[in-house]
Amino acid sequence: EFAPLMTGAALEMADRWGEAADGAIVDALSDMAQMAAEIICRTIFGGALGRERTREVVESFSAFQHSVARVDIPSLFGLPDWVPRWRSPAQRRAIRGVHRVVDGIIAEHRARPDATAAIGKLIAARDDETGEPLDATALRNEAGVIFLAGHETTANTLAFAWFLLSQAPDVEARLHAELDAVLGDAAPTLADLPGLVYTKAVIDETLRPYPPIPILTREAIEDDSIAGQRVPAGALVFVVPWLLHRNRKLWDRPDHFAPERFLPGQPTPSKWAFMPFSMGPRICAGLAFGQTEAVLCLATLAQQFKLRLAAGHEMKPVCRVSLRPGDHLPMTLHRRRPPPRSGGEPPPAALKCPVAHA
Repeated sequence: EFAPLMTGAALEMADRWGEAADGAIVDALSDMAQMAAEIICRTIFGGALGRERTREVVESFSAFQHSVARVDIPSLFGLPDWVPRWRSPAQRRAIRGVHRVVDGIIAEHRARPDATAAIGKLIAARDDETGEPLDATALRNEAGVIFLAGHETTANTLAFAWFLLSQAPDVEARLHAELDAVLGDAAPTLADLPGLVYTKAVIDETLRPYPPIPILTREAIEDDSIAGQRVPAGALVFVVPWLLHRNRKLWDRPDHFAPERFLPGQPTPSKWAFMPFSMGPRICAGLAFGQTEAVLCLATLAQQFKLRLAAGHEMKPVCRVSLRPGDHLPMTLHRRRPPPRSGGEPPPAALKCPVAHA
């Protein structure tokens, strides 16, 4: 039921890109973040966010990530969570920006309830023991986390995908061939997903070298051992998809962008070797939503456009709350001719990608 919202927001972004001159520079990271924020707003809150509020929430989340300290001193010394943490003025401003937008959305929903909006379930929720609803702060926090988790990771994945496609023309050509064959000049729908196997493989292969959350931490609840190494209760255990997805013992040509490794019929990697959405009881609850969103949005935009990394820009991934391709990703925008309605199989994948991403 959410697929039309996803495609609709992507088509609106395509309209915006269509207003720009061929070869114009766009910030792919910012544009993908605004599109994903619009999708999560319509899905969770039931209404359009609007360009100005979309820009504010995207910039506020970006500023918040930029201001997050690398080391939390109270936690380093084992102080409990109730001990106040110091926040910089920049971090406080970013938090206020996010709160302002989320509070406004909640207020609008209360004034004009939308039965299809998921936020209504949060408002209606009651504590199992006390029967009390969430207070205003708790409601805002829950909505804010959903907002952040629902748009940030997908936006970064799409931005990384555009970068990788711009460096691998053979992969891009096969992607375009599949879109032309499966979609023609029609916008993708949920019914098209089974046919967009290579498009999904592009997203999966993007998630491999650039997992949205590159470091996962867990606390051992009891004494244990891993590969002969003693793990005492209370110890922090780090699982690092950034390294796991690049391990040569687990992956063939791990530094190549090769979506064909995820196509049906190919040897499947161990589920423990590929975990862009975590694993086990804490696996990402939005896995299916995020994958569907990424495939539909990439298909919608790649039908009409190609992006090229702006001259002189070097993409440098940074890890803050999530993995991002830097603070900006300037790329030049190039139109594709409207694809004809034709069938046929896409051309075979190239045997190797000429670009390595070490």
